[in-house]
Amino acid sequence: MNERGNILRILLSVLLPPIGVAMEVGITKHFWINIILTLLGYLPGIIHAVYIIAKR
Repeated sequence: MNERGNILRILLSVLLPPIGVAMEVGITKHFWINIILTLLGYLPGIIHAVYIIAKR
């Protein structure tokens, strides 16, 4: 995806981390891990989402 798409996903991940991960990798284990991290603490969910998006 282009840079504009990645920036959009990262911004969306700050608001709703699982949605950004779902847009990047779909409903996979990373999505469920992000749901758990977001429920345990909002910041870990954001960090995980940005990591998943930046890694790809």
